[in-house]
Amino acid sequence: AGLRSGAGTALRGLAGARPWLQWRREVELLSDVAYFVLTTLSGYQTLGEEYVNIIQVDPSKKKKKVPSFLRRALFISLHAVVPYCLEKALLHLEHELQMEAEESRSPENPPALGFPSRTLIRSWIRKQVGELTEQQKKTASQIVYVLKQSIPLLHRLHLAVFYIQGTFYHLSKRITGISYLHFGGLQGEDQNIRSSYKFLGIISLFHLLLTIGVQMYSFKQKQRARQEWRLHRNLAHQKSTSKEAAAGRQSRCTLCLEERRHSTATPCGHLFCWECITAWCNTRAECPLCREKFHPQKLIYLRHYQM
Repeated sequence: AGLRSGAGTALRGLAGARPWLQWRREVELLSDVAYFVLTTLSGYQTLGEEYVNIIQVDPSKKKKKVPSFLRRALFISLHAVVPYCLEKALLHLEHELQMEAEESRSPENPPALGFPSRTLIRSWIRKQVGELTEQQKKTASQIVYVLKQSIPLLHRLHLAVFYIQGTFYHLSKRITGISYLHFGGLQGEDQNIRSSYKFLGIISLFHLLLTIGVQMYSFKQKQRARQEWRLHRNLAHQKSTSKEAAAGRQSRCTLCLEERRHSTATPCGHLFCWECITAWCNTRAECPLCREKFHPQKLIYLRHYQM
């Protein structure tokens, strides 16, 4: 944390706040890698390990030994590099999927900030997304959403298991099999501390299950709201279409069977085109529909009539 803070402060002082915000995650990554290379990879204890008198060991050996160089390098990669790459990959993938869904991508995109490989990764993701079908893009969006929601839950589950078992604080150490050997201190005191941590782990598991239940319920509510909205939108579209069709049928003249022009009403209330009904009245002075007799002077020309 101190190395992160110092590197961030130095970059902010030299380059300003804007470059620091753009490169903040990369500075944190370089700080973490530098710290673990100088300590764990070099075979030394970290400050925290030295403070509590613990050393890293390889439990796969019958005799406790310091983890091999390859195992320590794998731990650093899983602990610092892989989470950064996964976070950036999901971020770029989500961005590209949203841009494809909105169909609003500009012809010239601004250059990506960060490592030089970041542009290559982003262009590769963009190329792969462009080759997907619409159904595959929807599936990919769902997978990205599930991963973003499940990764923090996985870390919380691993932390609760650590509280109960007392080994492998980091998920990367559980994967590489690196545990700790404590030297010095009182065993009875350690047992009391471990018992309290087990209780904390049980509470953490219960809270995690409650969180998962709430998220699943919220997800189902969102799905239900989306289905109801789609149904409402479809019904509204059908109603508007039927209204337009009905309006189109009602706005037709029964004499020429075309849309009414210069709507004119007879005394009995039926509507016709002005030209059609006046031509009709030249031969018959009656309504073409109900046959009610009337004088042509009784025709009413409707101004600004929409239907």
